[in-house]
Amino acid sequence: AQQFDHIFYTGNGMVARIVMEAASKHLTPVTLELGGKSPVIVDKSANMAVTVRRIIDGKCMNVGQVCVSPDYVLCHKDVYPTLVEELKKEIKRCFGDDPSSSSSFGRIINTRHWDRIAGLVESSGGKVQCGGLETANKEKRFIPPTLMTDVPPNSRLMTEEIFGPVLPVFPIDNLEKGIAFVNEKERPLALYVFAEDKKAADYVINNTMSGGVCVNDVIMHITNPELPFGGTGSSGLGMCHGKSGFDTFSHKKAVLARATWLDPSNRYAPYKESDIPLIKKLLIGPLIPPAVSRLIKVAMVVFV
Repeated sequence: AQQFDHIFYTGNGMVARIVMEAASKHLTPVTLELGGKSPVIVDKSANMAVTVRRIIDGKCMNVGQVCVSPDYVLCHKDVYPTLVEELKKEIKRCFGDDPSSSSSFGRIINTRHWDRIAGLVESSGGKVQCGGLETANKEKRFIPPTLMTDVPPNSRLMTEEIFGPVLPVFPIDNLEKGIAFVNEKERPLALYVFAEDKKAADYVINNTMSGGVCVNDVIMHITNPELPFGGTGSSGLGMCHGKSGFDTFSHKKAVLARATWLDPSNRYAPYKESDIPLIKKLLIGPLIPPAVSRLIKVAMVVFV
């Protein structure tokens, strides 16, 4: 049977392991785009109005069924109460008092996933700030935008990818605590940081590992064809999008064509002690010393 040159898989880690194991039998390279729990870190310097709009927009896009959807929020304690209240207001502004009647809010893909998301909420032990399961409808596969606080970090809601319209929000004392919280978990496919203070944003970026980062927005980094998209660790393997995708599906074959007019004999056996320095330069380099190479380049510029 004909073998695949490359396998690209998008989905969850469990199936990815099956794909990778099957590919290993033929040493077929794989690219895995797997998702995970993509965190949002909100610094106290964040523009609150923009932050709230963009978090809700990203979380409710396709009802949270996006691999890089914001999974949970870590907010500086100084602005945490404001963020929670503004998130609630933004949900109401976007989808009204009854999100089930909003043409801007979709449905869960199937009843199996509806059950899974409902189970995450029911077992979380957290406090529902808005939404929840009271107005959810399994038959119509509807779960409203749900904002939760006081969720135990070891609950299923915080250990499994949510992939639905449920958003836990946590207060943090400082960025260090937020970074530690993120780094205790598997590496996410995306990480979002909202901060007007560039040093704060850079501090988060430089002290966390994730597939990609978006500053002062969510999801939008994957729309830029100049940026590679992919995960790290449990969130994926390999890159795609733009030229990165072209490179992923391409084999870079090295080709060297040599001339025959020059063929020094000291390359070949039998070797002499005096041949070793030249052979080292040929195999290891540099054949031309760096200082001499620089002089040649300068001379070429001057005379050309």
